[in-house]
Amino acid sequence: MKSYLKNVCLLAIGLVLNLNTAAVAAQRPNIILIMADDMGFETLSSNGSETFKTPHLDQLAEKGARFEHAYSQPLCTPSRVQIMTGIYNVRNYVKFGTLDRSQTTFAHLLKKHGYATCIAGKWQLGQEVDSPRHFGFDASCLWQHTRNARDENGRDTRYPNPSLEINGKPVDYTNGEYGPDVVSDFLCDFMERQEDKPFLVYYPMILPHSPFPPTPDSKDSKGSNKQQNYQDMIAYVDKMVGKLDAKLGELGIRDNTLLLFTGDNGSPKGMTSVLNGRLVHGGKGLMTDAGTRVSLVASWPGTISEGQVLDDLVDFSDFLPTLCDAAAVAVPDELAVDGRSFLPQLKGQEGNPREWIYCWYSRGGGPKGEQWARNQRFKLYRTGEFYDVSEDVLETIPLTELSPEAQQIRDQLQEVLDQYVDARPAKPSQRNRKKKEK
Repeated sequence: MKSYLKNVCLLAIGLVLNLNTAAVAAQRPNIILIMADDMGFETLSSNGSETFKTPHLDQLAEKGARFEHAYSQPLCTPSRVQIMTGIYNVRNYVKFGTLDRSQTTFAHLLKKHGYATCIAGKWQLGQEVDSPRHFGFDASCLWQHTRNARDENGRDTRYPNPSLEINGKPVDYTNGEYGPDVVSDFLCDFMERQEDKPFLVYYPMILPHSPFPPTPDSKDSKGSNKQQNYQDMIAYVDKMVGKLDAKLGELGIRDNTLLLFTGDNGSPKGMTSVLNGRLVHGGKGLMTDAGTRVSLVASWPGTISEGQVLDDLVDFSDFLPTLCDAAAVAVPDELAVDGRSFLPQLKGQEGNPREWIYCWYSRGGGPKGEQWARNQRFKLYRTGEFYDVSEDVLETIPLTELSPEAQQIRDQLQEVLDQYVDARPAKPSQRNRKKKEK
């Protein structure tokens, strides 16, 4: 009898613990981070674009929040490294196409605390077969993972009849499939399978990067007008965002999902548009706003108040702590991330807004890179050039005669640059390994 009662008690305790674990899991939100490839701030109509139409993203911004001052790195791989690790490139960027395998990502941290994790889209962070899983992703459907951007015939493999890697295994599509459709279907299927735990979906989009072929929705299926095709690709980006948003509604989990949308750098050179009456030329690869200012839209119904337009500074080091904050996951002190969470501001709280952001950029990851520090208005380069970007967005005339306010801000930004003088290690991977050994 005593043995029977003991077993009943143990069973009851286990049931309670399981229920409590399920309750905690249910309270944690699902998280979707979408990052478009080569899509600057000027491409969203909610930001003031007069050239592009992005109705799904506009609706998310209207029902949630958008930022006026979000900044990426000027190029794809540097942005991917920074957004995933929360660390400025000056400290851990190794070379183009690579994420140092000693690094910790937001997927590692959320997976460790019970999240199912998935990445789909563009990889470009290492060709090892196990790379996505090594960096914390349970499932993956990727372009430019184990294979290069072009096949043996020189054909770009991301759009019609794509060549992808699904969970590390090459899969070639030959029946007219469109890469962005395949990738987004994979994400929808992944979300549908998650019933017992919250999920993290990271969607570094294939779109709208060159070579700018027509999309399945383009009116001219043989279109050779790159500008028009780029506009069609932006429309398809918006369509894919709407597809994922609709899937969340279909699954009944929209109100328990934080969805973030941004871009990895500015729009491609050669592409033009009009933003609030001003002509904008794409500046991918440049350190100006044309290369680094990107959209940031956040949606979490019932948690993020509607219609917010936030002036807070955000850079790509801030995403890791923000995702962890939303998931109630502590960021380990030993990571020494450079970012800070902007979730409190999304919730209408004061939070810990930035007074400045910093950028170190080198495409190849050598010992030296271009650098600037800035706030919403002023920008100071390591070389000494100081600009009022609010009046001189193209950075054509450095300021020489400064008001007391401008001088004070210049001094503050110089202090920021000075604190990163010795931050660049000769061999970032070695330095990071030594830190972990300590």
